[in-house]
Amino acid sequence: MHLVSNMAYVGETPWHGLGNQLSPKQPIEVWAKQAGMDWNIESAEVRFVAGLPGSGLGSIHAFPEQRVLYRSDTKAPLSVVSPRYQVVQPREILEFYRDLTEVGGFELETAGVLKDGKKLWALARTGQSISLKGRDEVNGFLLLATACDGTLATTAQFTSVRVVCNNTLQIALGDSAGAVKVPHRSQFDAQAVKRQLGIAISSWDGFMVRMKALSDRKVSDTAAETFFQRVLTYPASTGLPAPATNDSAIKTAHALYAGRGKGATLPSASGTAWGLVNSITEFVDHQRRARSEDHRRDAAWFGAGATLKQRAWDEAMKLVA
Repeated sequence: MHLVSNMAYVGETPWHGLGNQLSPKQPIEVWAKQAGMDWNIESAEVRFVAGLPGSGLGSIHAFPEQRVLYRSDTKAPLSVVSPRYQVVQPREILEFYRDLTEVGGFELETAGVLKDGKKLWALARTGQSISLKGRDEVNGFLLLATACDGTLATTAQFTSVRVVCNNTLQIALGDSAGAVKVPHRSQFDAQAVKRQLGIAISSWDGFMVRMKALSDRKVSDTAAETFFQRVLTYPASTGLPAPATNDSAIKTAHALYAGRGKGATLPSASGTAWGLVNSITEFVDHQRRARSEDHRRDAAWFGAGATLKQRAWDEAMKLVA
C-alpha cells in the first residue's frame, strides 16, 4: 500500500515513479491539481452515538472539547484535534513558494500528499549547487511539510540532494539554522518563516565548505569501521542492559561504502569521509527495512532515519575537526 497518495514533479521521475510529470514554471493552481492538493481541511465537532448494545438505537451526543478534521473532497477523516489546533491548508504549502519561485529564483520540483492527506509536503530547488571533485553534484532544496495528525509541526527545512543517488541530507550547521518549525498551536505566518529562513539560506556556504572537507579527508579501514560502529550502535533503552549494535545495518552500510553504493567509486567518495556519510544516507533513504517505501521516506525526512543521518554527519565532522 503506497502512502504517497499523490505526487507531482518536474524533471526526472522521483521515488517510486509516482506522480504526474509537469513542465516547469507552472502556476500554483496547476500544481495544486496535479499534486492532489486541491482540497481543504474542514473541521466539525465530534459526535457519538450512545445506545443500547446490539439494539441499533441510540441518541447522538456532541463532545465539544475535540474537533474532527476531514477532507473537503472525499469527506475522509484525517484526525481528532483540540479546538486550539491551527490548521495549515494544502494550498498554503504550495502558496508558500509563490514569491520564492516568482522572485527568488526557486523552482518548485516535487509536491505530494502522504497518508491520504494527513501529511503534505513540497520540495523546491534553491538554485544552490556544488560539484565535488568535478563530478559529484549536490543540489540545495527547501522542503516545506506539515501534518494534521499531530505527528509533525509545520517544518521548513533546507535539504541537500546528491544527484547520483537521490540521497537527501538535512542542511543543519551547529545551531540547526537550517530548519524553522511552527507548532500547530501557533498561526502559520509564511512571511515570518521566510524571514527566519533568510538567515539560514547562507548556511549552504558553510555546508559546502564542510562537504569539500569531507571529500578531501581520506579514511583508513579502521577509522571507517569505528565510524559504522558509532553511528549504528543504538543507545541503551529500557529493558536492554547495554547499547545494541545493529550488525546487519553495519554490514549493509559498509558494502555501500566499499563500492556497492551509487557514486561510491567517485573520487569524492571512494575511501573518504564523504563516502562514509553517503553510505548512511543511501542506507536510510533506499535500503533500511521499512513497512513500505513511503514509511521509509517519512522516516528518512522526519523520523528515526533523519536522526541516523544527523548522527553520521556529526561523526564524520569529527574526522575533519
